[in-house]
Amino acid sequence: MSDLGLSYNTRKALRVHLGEDAGNELANLIQKLGQRVEALERNKVNVTRIVPADLVAPIVNANPSSDSV
Repeated sequence: MSDLGLSYNTRKALRVHLGEDAGNELANLIQKLGQRVEALERNKVNVTRIVPADLVAPIVNANPSSDSV
């Protein structure tokens, strides 16, 4: 796992400029966003088209009765 944490100096600067609570909140949000991006990159699946995009038929609703309520 990569180092996603902010440095002490960065956290301190956020707390000084934004206030203690807001600085901590923003630092935690940045850390969580970094973790989420890392998880998305780890779970990414490449999709290879078998049929060229211009030959793909449009998707039609297979259950039209669910539309009329």
